[in-house]
Amino acid sequence: MSALIHYESSVDEATVRYLEQTETLFSSSTATCDFARWLQWYAFDVIGAITYSKRHGFIDNVKDVDGMVRYLGWLFSYVAPFAKARMSERLAAIDEAKSNGHLDSTPSVGRGDLLSMFLKAKEASPTFFHDGRVLTLAVSMAFAGSETTGISLAAVFYYLIKNPKKYSRLVQEIDDAAGLGLIEERPSGLISWAESQKLPYLDACIKEAFRLHPAAGLLLERVVPPQGAEICGEYIAGGTIVGCNAWVIHRRPEVFGEDVDVYRPERWLE
Repeated sequence: MSALIHYESSVDEATVRYLEQTETLFSSSTATCDFARWLQWYAFDVIGAITYSKRHGFIDNVKDVDGMVRYLGWLFSYVAPFAKARMSERLAAIDEAKSNGHLDSTPSVGRGDLLSMFLKAKEASPTFFHDGRVLTLAVSMAFAGSETTGISLAAVFYYLIKNPKKYSRLVQEIDDAAGLGLIEERPSGLISWAESQKLPYLDACIKEAFRLHPAAGLLLERVVPPQGAEICGEYIAGGTIVGCNAWVIHRRPEVFGEDVDVYRPERWLE
């Protein structure tokens, strides 16, 4: 998490732009906001910012840029050229910096985004982190990171809106924290990551939304070590791929109680 905090300013910039656009378009009009769609656009722009130091432009253009979300099945046909273009720009900037005498220029080019980190790893281990692998990592970040983030954000807001008492309690926690000086007053109204750690009910609301609606519906696969392992009383041979589905685990009554289908953030505080 300490590494992710490095990108907080990029996230904040995208968040401020998101709030500006939604306020302009929806706060004083009768227009309807497709909240889930806007959260997905926001997620794509955030991931673009922290990966390439360049947002895709969903929020600024108020549209699904190049039909990227609409055609998720063909996502890589768009993201790969986008990532390749950013990679080419970055490599050119690095070459220029080196030609000017800045030998260790990779970390300083750009804003220390993920692409810079991938390229730094390439310099350290060029055989393993070849251009193809760097491009694959950059493309994967745009897809996996954006889609799961959008789903998770939508789940958090969905359950809060569906449960007004929980929503009111969360608002009260934030107001109380602001009154105690635990949250800095900013023109943007944003709360920093460090400040959010002082809001236990917010943390519980997020965890409960993630429990009821995990973004990944796939098995989280792991490979059994060579010596094998005993799992749930069964011997599993080494090299076997095992995994469990979060949608199943998160509804185990022996873990979360008999009310597993109920949105109850308080369970995380008990």
